Amino acid sequence: MAKAIKKQALGRGLSALLKDPENDITSATDKNADKVVGNIIELEIDAIEINPFQPRSNFNEEALRELAVSIKELGVIQPITVRKLDFNKYQLISGERRLRASTLVGLTTIPAYIRIANDNESLVMALVENIQRHDLDPIEIALSYQRLIDEIQLTQEQMSDRVGKKRSTIANYLRLLKLDPIIQTGIRDGFISMGHGRAIINIEDLDIQTDIYQKIVSQNLSVRDTEALVKNYHESQKPKVATKAKVSSFAVDQEHKNAFNKYFGNKVDIKVAGNGKGKITIPFHSEDDFNRIMEIIKG
Repeated sequence: MAKAIKKQALGRGLSALLKDPENDITSATDKNADKVVGNIIELEIDAIEINPFQPRSNFNEEALRELAVSIKELGVIQPITVRKLDFNKYQLISGERRLRASTLVGLTTIPAYIRIANDNESLVMALVENIQRHDLDPIEIALSYQRLIDEIQLTQEQMSDRVGKKRSTIANYLRLLKLDPIIQTGIRDGFISMGHGRAIINIEDLDIQTDIYQKIVSQNLSVRDTEALVKNYHESQKPKVATKAKVSSFAVDQEHKNAFNKYFGNKVDIKVAGNGKGKITIPFHSEDDFNRIMEIIKG
C-alpha cells in the first residue's frame, strides 16, 4: 500500500513540473525531460483530447461499466499513454476505455505516460533501465514490456536482446496482464507471487480466476497447491466418458430350454440380456396346473 502512495505522490510532483509555463517541456532534449520520459504522471482528464484517428469507435457499454466499477474499487492499474500537443494540452495515444471508464466514475485525474517529441530512444533506455531494477513488482515489469511493444513496436526477440532476458521470460511476464485486475493488484501488493499468477493464468474464466485467488489468500496456499487447484478445475471440465457395460458371453441354448420345458411340463420362456442377467417365465393354464408346478418346485 505504501508503494502505491509513493507512486501517486511522485506522479503529482511531475504533474506540477509540467504545469510550469517557464519550463515547458516540448522535446526530449529540454531540461527535466528525463524526469518525464518513462515515468507515470497524474494528468488532469480535462487536459486530454481523444485522438481523432483512433481506429476504434464502438465500445461495449456493459464492459465499460464493469471496467468503471473495477477502477472505482482498485484505481487505474495500467496508465494511459498521451502525447504532448501544447502547454498542458495532450492527445490520447492508447487507453481510451480506461479514460472513458475513469470519467464515468467521476475521476478528475488519471495516471498517464507522456510522450514528447523525439523521445523514442530516451523512452527505450528509460524502460530498459526500469526493467533492470530489483524493487519492481512483476506487474510493473510486465507493463514496461507491454509499453515497448505498443509504443516502440519492439518484438519480444528485440526486447530479449535489449534487456538481456530470455524470450520465454518476457512472455511469462506479459501473460500476467491477462489476469483479472483484482489479481494483478494482489501481485503488486505482495499478497500472491508471480508463480501463483502464472498458475492462475491457465484459466480463462475471470470469475474462476478470482475464486482461486481468494482461496490462495484465505488459505495461504503455496504455488504447488495452486497448480493442483487449477489442474483439478481443468479435470472437472473434461466431458465424462460413459463406461460401457460389460458384455457377457453367457447364452442359453436350445438344450437348456428343452430341459426346463421337460422338467416343468410347460413351454418355459427364458430371456438373457447382454450383461448376463436374465428372466425365466413359467406359464400355467389353470389353478390345478399352478399347484402342479408348485409341487415340482417344492420337490
